[in-house]
Amino acid sequence: MASALTVLRRLYLSIYNWLVFIGWFQVLFLALKALKESGHEHVYNAVEKPLLLAQSAAVMEILHGLIGLVRSPVSSTLPQIGSRLYLTWGILWSFPEIRTHILVTSLVISWAITEIIRYSFFGMKEAFGFAPSWHLWLSTFLVLYPTGISSEVGLIYFALPYIKASEKYCFRMPNKWNFSFDYFYAAILALGIYVPGSPHLYHYMLGQRKRALSKSKKE
Repeated sequence: MASALTVLRRLYLSIYNWLVFIGWFQVLFLALKALKESGHEHVYNAVEKPLLLAQSAAVMEILHGLIGLVRSPVSSTLPQIGSRLYLTWGILWSFPEIRTHILVTSLVISWAITEIIRYSFFGMKEAFGFAPSWHLWLSTFLVLYPTGISSEVGLIYFALPYIKASEKYCFRMPNKWNFSFDYFYAAILALGIYVPGSPHLYHYMLGQRKRALSKSKKE
């Protein structure tokens, strides 16, 4: 019984990782194609659908951690996925005025390359029980994590005027719940969280990479 569950788990995770890999590969291909043919102003429109699907699929990784399907701690997975979903849906999808900014291109390319490598690595691990040792050295987050984070912070900042002017997602008093919410100040709070959160997460990922490389050498 345990053996059958292990097989089902590996089959599911293999399919999941390869499907999301395909999604991110499509994002990268369409982004580069649009960049070459039309310029950075058209990158978002070219990648919107696969980007929304691929990034939203990452929600499953939180569930995987919660039910013990993978060993990744939810405490590290949640802020990474949460921040990306916020950028994807709460900024880019919600405020079309920001979509033509050049930082969208750097964001999409940074995310896509990182995720193509990550999902293919885990896809091979689940499908074949191992991944080539050289695959670990393809971990490009040393460069792409800073470019991705910088793009995220920049896009939130440049979206602030549009957020304030539109008052989208704001909830004003008086109301029967006696509660108010201002999306503009929530966006400023998100920027504030990036300051201490990003270096901490980067340091954690460096530690994870070091342990993975050390384990690979022993094997």
